[in-house]
This record gives sequence, C-alpha cells and structure tokens, in this order.
Amino acid sequence: MSKVHRISLFLLLLVAGMFLPFLSSAQSDQTVHVIPVEQTVERGLEAFLDRAIYTAVEQGADHILLEMDTPGGAVNAATNIVGKIQETEVPITTFVLGENYGAISAGAYIALYTDNIFMQPGAQIGNASVIDGAGNAADQKVAQNWATEMRTAAQSSDHDRPPDIAEEMVNPDKPISLSADEAVNNGYAEGKVDNREEVLAKLDLADAEIVEQEITFFETLTRWITHPAMISVLLAVGAVGLIAEFFTPGFGIAGLIGLSSLGLFFFGHLFAGFAGWESLILLIVGLILIVIEIVFTGFGLFGLLGVGAIIGSISLASFDTSQIFVSIGIAVAAAAAAAFVLFKYFGRIGLMKRFVLADQLSTKESEERHLTQKQLVGEVGVALTPLRPGGIGEFNGQNIDVVTEGSFVEQGIEIQVVRTNGASIVVREKL
Repeated sequence: MSKVHRISLFLLLLVAGMFLPFLSSAQSDQTVHVIPVEQTVERGLEAFLDRAIYTAVEQGADHILLEMDTPGGAVNAATNIVGKIQETEVPITTFVLGENYGAISAGAYIALYTDNIFMQPGAQIGNASVIDGAGNAADQKVAQNWATEMRTAAQSSDHDRPPDIAEEMVNPDKPISLSADEAVNNGYAEGKVDNREEVLAKLDLADAEIVEQEITFFETLTRWITHPAMISVLLAVGAVGLIAEFFTPGFGIAGLIGLSSLGLFFFGHLFAGFAGWESLILLIVGLILIVIEIVFTGFGLFGLLGVGAIIGSISLASFDTSQIFVSIGIAVAAAAAAAFVLFKYFGRIGLMKRFVLADQLSTKESEERHLTQKQLVGEVGVALTPLRPGGIGEFNGQNIDVVTEGSFVEQGIEIQVVRTNGASIVVREKL
C-alpha cells in the first residue's frame, strides 16, 4: 500500500470515528418511559401516574410503557387515570405481569384504554365485578353502569376487542378473567411475551433508551395515607387522641398522637394534590377556636364552631365526599366511645376537671340542703335574671339558682317556688 493510500485510509477512519457517536445516537434517539402500576388502584396511585405521565411528556418520550400488576381498586381513581391516558398524545402500552395479580378489575379497565396490551404467561385480565366498601356485590344499577363502562373501554382502541367479553368480566355471579393465551385469541392482547425486551421488540423500540419512572418515598407515603381504610384509622386516632387529652394533665402523648394523625392526613392529601392550603388554614382556625373555648369559656359557641371548622377542613381535603363522611362517622363514634370510658374512669383529671364538679357534699350536708329546699316551697321571691328557663331568683335576701316549668320569666317579676326536684328548685310567675 502506497503512502498516499495509507494517509487516505487514516483520514477516512478519523472521519468515521468523529461521526460514530452521532450515528449511534441516531439509532437510539427514541425514549421509552416505563411506569409501574402496582398494588391497589386508589387516589395515591392516580397522583403518581399523573406526575409520571406528565414527566414523560415533558421530557419528550416517544412511548410510555405501563408495567401492570394490580388487583384493582377504586372506580373513581381508575376513571381519572383513564382521563389522563386519553388526553396524552404519546402512545401508551400496557405490559401485564404475571407475578401476582395481572390486570384485574380497575386494572383491566385502565389497560383497555391504552394503545396496546401485552401479557406475560400466567398473567390475567378481567374479573371486574363491582363491590362496595364492605366487600359485597354492588346493586344492579351500579353493576349495569360499570358493564357499560367496560364495553366502552373495549371499543376505545383500534384493536376491535369484543365488547361482550368485557361485559362478562363484570358479571356479578361469575366474572370472567382471560389468561394470556385467551386474551390473544380473543383480541384482548397483542401478544404473549416473557419480558420487557420482547414488548419493546414488538413495538420496534428495541434500541430505544429506557427511562424508569420510580415512585418516590413521599408518593409511597401518600398512597398509604390516602387509602380509604387508612383515612378512617387516621381520623379515628386523631379524634380519640384529642379527646383523651382532655383527661390528662398538661399536654401529653395523647394530644401529640392526635395532632400527628391529623397532620399525616392533611400532609398526604396536600402532597397528592387533593387538598389546598385553605383546608389546612380552616383546620388551624378550628383548633384555635377549641383552645379559646377551653381556656375562656365552657363548651359552647366557640367549641361548636371549632368542631365544625375541623370537619369542614377534612371535607375540603377529601377527594371523595361520601367516603370521607363515612370516615368522619367512624372517627366520631370512636371519639364518643373513648369519651364515655375516659369520663367514667378519669373524669376528674386533666382539662375535664374544668367541666366536672369536683366538690362532693357529705351525707349530713346533703340532708341539710334538702331540708332547706323543701322549706322554700311556697316562698315568693323576685327573678334577679331572666329565667330562660333557668336563672337566679332572690328569696329572703338569698340568691338561689332556679328553673321555671318551661315558660320564660322576665327579670324583676315576682316568682313563687312550686316544688323541688332533686337539686332543682322549680318556680313559676306569681299569679
């Protein structure tokens, strides 16, 4: 080889080396964002998927792959997730895993709205019957509505999935599930594959760059906090903790646990985007009103307004009004039971001693007071305050707590004692 040829070959290799990185990048300029859809479908998963799909679109993803393994969950969360899928222009494929559940119930509904479905051997899709919060089959009207939703989902793509099969998935008596082979044979899946690489190969994305969208710690915590069962637990613990604080001296562990539970509830809903700062502000206002009630007055207007503000703040923070009122009902029942037990056994300590009469009369003092009250029967006095029906009357120069038979008596009117009823002195306007 001549010197000229050697120089020419060297320059050719040099130029090729310079352009090789660009050629390599040109072969792998497509990106696929992989998003896990795992465990129960609920509002926490909805918040995660909303964030993950938004990130994929913003980063210019060419395709989104949902790796699904879910037993289903809340219909409202699934519906919102489908809404997000429908408004996303980036193609979305579901890869149904056969590790635990597959694409069951709400998972099947979500998968049917994606552009493609691939399934691992052993995976299932279907079994979408509707059950209520107690685990019972939903009423016929709800089941029929959900069957219609599933038929619509089956017809939503260009793959001509038989809608009758989707409706049978909702059958309350015997809901069907399709295996990977059955799904392929009936047009409910585009193929049976062993792994992600085979999915990408079938989508002509074998050389695409993979971006793993992982759920963060706070999103995991949010999913845990916003689960319907956990909401009931947090509110019940919060209510019982604050009630227990009334029966313990100073501010202690019970109050800290109660406030922490309420704080977790609001943190999860704020982070998930279900609650706004107005709900947190309303909670703080409610707590301040209750503190004012305890410090300055008995349990009256400020206390009621405080409780109302707290319930209102919880309702504002909720994503499901019917579910949150069930949870509030559970919390109120738990608080009432705790208050009964604590009042019975610990009613004279802590803040509750402000509301409980601590002094007890001896037997002799009680008998003397009873005789004195009996001697008042027939006595005539004057209403020192309006009687509505309770108030204060003056008899023989003494101020005595009295109550009318139900009528209203103006201040300064003459009154007469008609009887005594236990500790009560009953009066009426003198005729």
